[in-house]
Amino acid sequence: MKRVLIADDNKIMRKTIRSILSKRPNVEVCAETADGRETVETALALRPDVLILDVRMPELNGVEAASILKKSLPQAKTILFTMFGDHVGEALAAAAGIDLVLPKVEGVASFIEAVDSVLL
Repeated sequence: MKRVLIADDNKIMRKTIRSILSKRPNVEVCAETADGRETVETALALRPDVLILDVRMPELNGVEAASILKKSLPQAKTILFTMFGDHVGEALAAAAGIDLVLPKVEGVASFIEAVDSVLL
């Protein structure tokens, strides 16, 4: 069973992601968070296998949270699922330990493919 943490400041988006993931075999959403600091604290406590982070969140943004978490959770895979994907360059994403940047505009099918690719 792979454990996933969803971090997005939009409650509807968190619920949508949870709904999509609930249909995936061997996936458990272990937590939902709404800001970057809460994301870091929760991830350190629960040690999920996959982090799905939005860029724009209060306290710490998704890139900052990913950078902090990669040091303590080096095995966790990180997907930056955001409306601002084109603002996050490959070098910045790699430096923060982000495995995949996925723009939300690419839709559900791309999201499912991305999640499946990091869960393997």
